[in-house]
Amino acid sequence: MDNNNGLWIFGYGSLCWNPGFEYTNSTTGFVKGFARRFWQGNTTHRGTTEKPGRVATLVEQKEGIVYGRVFQVTNNTALPYLQKRECSLGGYLTIISTFHTRDGNRSFPVIIYIATKENQHWLGEASLRNIAKQITECSGSSGHNVEYLLRLADFMHNYIPEAQDEHLFTLELFVRSIIKEQSMCLTTLMGDREFIIDLENAEQDQLEVDRDNANIHNDVNRVMENSFQYASRVPPQTLRCLKM
Repeated sequence: MDNNNGLWIFGYGSLCWNPGFEYTNSTTGFVKGFARRFWQGNTTHRGTTEKPGRVATLVEQKEGIVYGRVFQVTNNTALPYLQKRECSLGGYLTIISTFHTRDGNRSFPVIIYIATKENQHWLGEASLRNIAKQITECSGSSGHNVEYLLRLADFMHNYIPEAQDEHLFTLELFVRSIIKEQSMCLTTLMGDREFIIDLENAEQDQLEVDRDNANIHNDVNRVMENSFQYASRVPPQTLRCLKM
């Protein structure tokens, strides 16, 4: 698959700062008609069966806008990796929506992983204070639930400062308040790890997104029809820390 036939994947949670797969290009922007909510439970990466963590999903909201990061993938490794990470383990399903660049001048189809109330891990709506409390109490094989939330909030602050997300940023304030009140060690909660956020090309607007829309749709449909039947492989990555 050459560069012009690549697929695009939209990340609005941990994919923003830890995609875990190889990609050709990446930039920031938004999708319309959704709101980000920490209503999905997680019993593998950020929690356990006994104490599920809380992670982000998208819920329909007519006038909603969700900012995040889009990735162009051109090989057969990203989709099976995400099928396992997001769907098999996370309880998410796949949809197709339209991504808009931050300047609003370009748009194209993207694959999005979302969770709905039909999946077994769904926790649903709760007060933001209760969600924040749950986040500070849970951890899993990928690290503490606090890390998931704060790295996502930091990504928005650092790379998409115009993003308005009352749900996410209010949770951030509540979680930081709990950490301070309970004298929790932030370094321990964050895992003392580093993650690369490579958006240099995006800032220079060097993405090659002017392609034939019919070809993009054909590639997306083909992937959906094949149900992501590829061989799974997670490539190694170098990590660098986000400033807290």
